[in-house]
Amino acid sequence: MAMALRCFRHLPSLLHRSSFATVRGLPQAPAGCPALLLDGCRQCGRQVLLTRQLATKKAKGKGQSQARVNISAALVEDVINLEETNEDMQAVVEALKEDFSRNLSVRTSPGVLDHIIVMTKDGKFPLNQLGQISQKSPQLLVVNMTNFPESTAAATKAIRESGMNLNPEVDGTIIRVPIPKVTREHRESLAKLAKQSTNKSKEALRKVRSKSINQVKKSKNKVSEDTIWLLEKQIQQMADSAAAEMDKLLAAKTKELLG
Repeated sequence: MAMALRCFRHLPSLLHRSSFATVRGLPQAPAGCPALLLDGCRQCGRQVLLTRQLATKKAKGKGQSQARVNISAALVEDVINLEETNEDMQAVVEALKEDFSRNLSVRTSPGVLDHIIVMTKDGKFPLNQLGQISQKSPQLLVVNMTNFPESTAAATKAIRESGMNLNPEVDGTIIRVPIPKVTREHRESLAKLAKQSTNKSKEALRKVRSKSINQVKKSKNKVSEDTIWLLEKQIQQMADSAAAEMDKLLAAKTKELLG
């Protein structure tokens, strides 16, 4: 009992801290600290702080909007890398933003053809790695296949089947791509593609979230149920935030396309 009291003597100063800012600053366990105190005062302090925060979140969730969970990544780095999880989710958002910019614009530019993947006998390649793409006029793009003439037919097929309503014309190793006049129907078609792209991105986001939550659950023998609950909550919040960004991107793109 005396040994246990020596351990808990260190906790009051910890409870006055407003965040989980540091782990290294927590006091080390005195020699002989009993095992039931969760591997020393450092672990005791972490557990008390997490449980204390959990109680606060649950209390605030009754009768009002629940406060956000914000666990310091340093405290749970042995369970999951929260910064890496957030980066993975933001990468999905950035990919959607890039897709909107490249493929779903009513403005003509050589870059609109860059993403098209060409199937050749040597494998798959982006069109801009096989041909030089240039813009001759607002309604005409030209792909020069001089460097890879054997891939001209494959490139033409890829452009035609890109889903961009393009009908390329071949003249030797030169592919001319007339850009159709932007009609209301075309704008509506692009808006539908934007919605489809957003749904696919949200599915990719859910996979990142599920992978992270599964990783956390595998650590249930290392940390308490309260810690698991807090981590799952924070990962869900991160996913919700990324999904909200996607919704804003979709709303802005739809407004741009349909006015």
